[in-house]
Amino acid sequence: MRRAVVTSAATAAGVVLLLSLKPHEAAGPAPVIGSGAGTGSGSGSGTGSDVSQPSNAPGSPAPSASVSATGTGATRKVSGDTVNTRYGPVQVQVTLAGSRITAVDVVKYPNSERRDREINSSALPVLNHEAISAQSAAIDVVSGATYTSDGYVRSLQSALDRAKG
Repeated sequence: MRRAVVTSAATAAGVVLLLSLKPHEAAGPAPVIGSGAGTGSGSGSGTGSDVSQPSNAPGSPAPSASVSATGTGATRKVSGDTVNTRYGPVQVQVTLAGSRITAVDVVKYPNSERRDREINSSALPVLNHEAISAQSAAIDVVSGATYTSDGYVRSLQSALDRAKG
């Protein structure tokens, strides 16, 4: 009788321990979520130097602006500031043809938790589309992704400010 009680208690404890374990998911670099307009990106990974380190960290280089053509209608990419939000950093890179926004890539966004990835996989494409449609950072936040939307708008505005000079 005594042996049955000990065996049952050990089995119950083992089952509880197994059920309390959570599988760990590999947290590799977040893929860049792009607008798909003009660049054909959206499934690559962000591995550039302005992606690996926040721009507001001490001693870090300023975000870059690259120009791929010359003249007033030049196509160029301008990275915005990395904005720290409650759930993680957000940084965008804007592709401009002259002063027109042709594409927006989100190179840094919260993705450490499964819920972050769920929310951002639907919210960021909406924000990209809205930014291209509005041709400015004056866009509405996405319901359910308020903090990420706020960080997106602030990073987008810093990129547009940097592009103007």
